[in-house]
Amino acid sequence: MEGASSVSYTLGNEKLCRITSEAAERLSDLLRESEKVGGALRIAVVGGGCSGLQYQMDLVDRPREKDILIEAGEVRLVVDPKSALFLAGSVLDYSEDLQNRGFIVRNPNASSHCSCGKSFSL
Repeated sequence: MEGASSVSYTLGNEKLCRITSEAAERLSDLLRESEKVGGALRIAVVGGGCSGLQYQMDLVDRPREKDILIEAGEVRLVVDPKSALFLAGSVLDYSEDLQNRGFIVRNPNASSHCSCGKSFSL
């Protein structure tokens, strides 16, 4: 699929990563506050953290070349192809508990998680 700026990306679906209503609501608020209405949340899996891999998230204006774009209601997620291998079947949630406030990835592929919930191993 061709994006507005002639960037070639793929349309994905919630089989790759589903977003809860709480996460969608918070993401919508963040995009509006950062003046990136129509933008997306980029989720990447990178090396690091206490369990070997960690999630990296950022608000972006649009997908990059070869990204996978997931549209979930009024919000959009962007994932690079390499990270998609680690994220398949995940759920993006949002928590406001006393220990962790922010987006949480519930990943069925992870064999272990660190106590902070920000890193994992396969």
